[in-house]
Amino acid sequence: MKFGLSTLTRGVFSTRDNYMAVAKAAERAGFDFLAVSDHLVVPANLKSQYPYDARGVFAAAEHGYCLDQLATIAFLAGCTVRLRLLASVLVVPHRPAMLTAKMISTIDVLSNGRLILGAGTGWMKEEFALLGAPFADRGKATDEYLEAFRELWTKDAPAYSGKHVSFSDVLFYPKPIQKPHPPMWIGGESPAALRRTIRFADAWYPGNNSQTKPLDTPSRLAAGIDGSARRLFTGTSADMAADAEALSSIGVGHVALRLGGDTVEASVERIERFGAEVIAKTRR
Repeated sequence: MKFGLSTLTRGVFSTRDNYMAVAKAAERAGFDFLAVSDHLVVPANLKSQYPYDARGVFAAAEHGYCLDQLATIAFLAGCTVRLRLLASVLVVPHRPAMLTAKMISTIDVLSNGRLILGAGTGWMKEEFALLGAPFADRGKATDEYLEAFRELWTKDAPAYSGKHVSFSDVLFYPKPIQKPHPPMWIGGESPAALRRTIRFADAWYPGNNSQTKPLDTPSRLAAGIDGSARRLFTGTSADMAADAEALSSIGVGHVALRLGGDTVEASVERIERFGAEVIAKTRR
């Protein structure tokens, strides 16, 4: 099992020094990757329901604070050595396709091939409107963008013609270090997300706390059934190590965790404890 630390670009992670301290602590503790969330702007009057909270409330709705995901990952690449860096997930239609492909390629080059592209279609209708991005057709736009990314990253004379993306007569360099391109993980729990995973991706990357399809126990994740078991990665350190073993047994290779902490000191303490009491024990 490979463990990742899931981070939000706000709160404890809202300053340079704090984000750097957490990233370096995760690297020391034996985490394999660091995941970074994605929002560009938050509408002042948000009506969309957040699909990963029982109340439908998005935690950043009150203040709107969010660092840009790709710029943050580029920063983290410069202050870590071993950790892989996961876009968790990139809301694909938010940014122009060619610009996004260039930013991802640049990060992969400067991180020496440590980027993982988590990709999703997004959920916040008002954010799409503010960015001038297509919400109603976001699934089709995401598919075209992913096709365009692969074209730009792998072809010497890339060209693409679609409803949302079109280009030709372009020199696109540098290509990503990872070949044929950075790994793609598709986020989401819907049938469309699973189809997109089969079509494009190296892995399926669902959330465990979806309110429409909870995947918060090994049995639910394996079979999509309801149950009353303890939620994954709660309880004692021994419970969490057992969760890792249970997930491995059903074919899960990576898990990203939010460990919390109201201060950077508390966050680092939790990271260090998880590393010593869970990660180290699963690798003996």
